[in-house]
Amino acid sequence: MADKEQSCYVYIQLPGTFEWVPCASLRVREIGAGAFRGTFTYGKRYLERPNVIELDPYGLKLTTQPIDFTKLKGIPGALRDASPDAWGRRIIQARLERPESDISEMEYLIKGPDDGAGNLRFGLSVTPPGPARPFNQTHQLEALTEAADQLEETGKLPHEVLEHLEPGTSMGGARPKVTVEDGHRIYLAKLPEKRDQHNMQRIEYATLELARAAGLNVCGTRLERVGKAEALLLLRFDREWNPDAKAYARHGLVSGLTVLDAEDGYSGRERWSYLLLADELRRWSAKHAADRLELYRRMVFNAMVTNNDDHPRNHALLRTTAGWRLSPAYDIVPVPLLSQERRDLALNVGRFGRAASLYNLLSECGAFGLTVDEAQAVIDGMLEVVKGWREHFAKHDVQPRSIEMLEQAILPSCFFRTEPIAAV
Repeated sequence: MADKEQSCYVYIQLPGTFEWVPCASLRVREIGAGAFRGTFTYGKRYLERPNVIELDPYGLKLTTQPIDFTKLKGIPGALRDASPDAWGRRIIQARLERPESDISEMEYLIKGPDDGAGNLRFGLSVTPPGPARPFNQTHQLEALTEAADQLEETGKLPHEVLEHLEPGTSMGGARPKVTVEDGHRIYLAKLPEKRDQHNMQRIEYATLELARAAGLNVCGTRLERVGKAEALLLLRFDREWNPDAKAYARHGLVSGLTVLDAEDGYSGRERWSYLLLADELRRWSAKHAADRLELYRRMVFNAMVTNNDDHPRNHALLRTTAGWRLSPAYDIVPVPLLSQERRDLALNVGRFGRAASLYNLLSECGAFGLTVDEAQAVIDGMLEVVKGWREHFAKHDVQPRSIEMLEQAILPSCFFRTEPIAAV
């Protein structure tokens, strides 16, 4: 960090409004090699507003007292969720022409996208920033894809091109992506990559539609032609067009990492757990029984298709008018693996750790509000759909060679194990 201490202001678009107001300040200081302490303080004027809301009902309760953080390099989780992802960070590095090691977490916040996840923005002045720049449009996707390819290859782009290739949100994976507008809807567009050996956008599209058919609540999806390739468009569920105001309402969004109060990266994964997330839904969710059942379905589906990138940032809670709810599912991609003996998910599944097999999926189903018989019925119903995955993918024009590749991912034999492998 160039300076030992950095600070910024936090702005919020309050529910039912379309204006930005300052709500808090954040100060982060280095307290040792690689260690940071952040201090978050709500503004007194903000606390006096009649429609005031907390950014996180448990980690950032409304108070006049400063709140300290040491996790996530001193950045509160609810703020870090609005920060750029790995792809967005590469764009910021190209803009600043500085290496990753020379850019602080605070700079990533401030230099992040105007339209980051949720309803927060950041800046250096107490006065909120002006209107966000116009959204990219779907007809620009081909040019944006070419720019993303060039950035991946060279690490550099002309400034005027970088202005359109805005840093991506923290939701939706690490692939190149941009936010686009089409017909008063906002989409996160995942772009094709030259190095792809398969049409990963169509594969993810077919997987999300398979999840929808299996009973999951999935975000809106569509494919858009980009030259000879395709982009996957995921409907932004944290945005809602208001025809009277001719503006988008922004809804609060926090990741599963924030809900779990967990550290990022695999070294801090002791709280990475579907069981703990289900338990947190009891206090976070306005309809926790329904959301815990939905979470169980997602865990089962991830096990069925070997989506082992189901880390906490690929789960989220959305602030609705009725309260916090589990957001629609997104970023589900099968991962072909050779081993048939055991597959692990990123989060703990049950009594036997991360093992993605029936015996483990059933072992702690009570945490999701289900008896063993009820859980088995959920799994059986989903299996009836997922067993037809080959026909489903073919119907969605996934290439035969890609379907053959996915044989190593979807419904592996180890999924059907009813007992753990005995220790040798």
